[in-house]
Amino acid sequence: MTQGYFAEPNATAWALEVPARAMTIGAHPDDAEFGAGGTLARWTEAGCEALILVVTDGSKGTWDRSIDPADLVRTRRKEQQRAAEILGVSHTVMLDHHDGELEYSMALREELCLRIRRFRPNVVLTHDPWRRYLLHPDHRVAGWAALDGVVAARDHLFFPGQLTEGLTEHRPDALLLWAADEPDHWEDIADTFDRKVEALLSHSSQGATTMGNAHESRDSRREFAARLREWAARQGRPVGLEAAEAFKMIRP
Repeated sequence: MTQGYFAEPNATAWALEVPARAMTIGAHPDDAEFGAGGTLARWTEAGCEALILVVTDGSKGTWDRSIDPADLVRTRRKEQQRAAEILGVSHTVMLDHHDGELEYSMALREELCLRIRRFRPNVVLTHDPWRRYLLHPDHRVAGWAALDGVVAARDHLFFPGQLTEGLTEHRPDALLLWAADEPDHWEDIADTFDRKVEALLSHSSQGATTMGNAHESRDSRREFAARLREWAARQGRPVGLEAAEAFKMIRP
């Protein structure tokens, strides 16, 4: 069958060159690492300049009633910086909207449009807001706002006041949506899988909430890594990759 919309899954059907710049837009600290950590690690290793943008402050990411939310915000900021360093990501931006309370607005769209115009990424990676039964409201909102921010960033009549600051409009080459219902693009992460795991484990405050208590013992860490390895294998199976991250690609 020929390549195209009706092609069988193929790892090269929607091939991307390693971008000069890549930008992730995630709702919380660790979202980018779960969705695209292996891809970021491989790209930065090949010379890509990357930015991780986190929309919320992560202040609700605990089940421990003894932790003060302000202390958690500071911890999660440090964890995000450490994870970025492991992945070779040189820029980290946290917008500090309240975790769990993110609402779609024109102001949020404008804020993301500005960040895209400033960094000028070739590829933007974010949540798939069309994913069926996507439960977390912050993930839905961040995905929609990121997509709409990309559309705004490319056209000069959107938020023209930004363009008086010395900026120009910017159109990325591609959007990659992680955790997509209908992926059509795969990135090989066999060589960077361990760095993805290490980056995720940097978010030790999330050990109980998202990583099966991987922060508690070596055995728990191994079990978490094994679950991730199984997930990466399932992601890559349709295209014959040992370990992959799968995305829906959109050409904006």
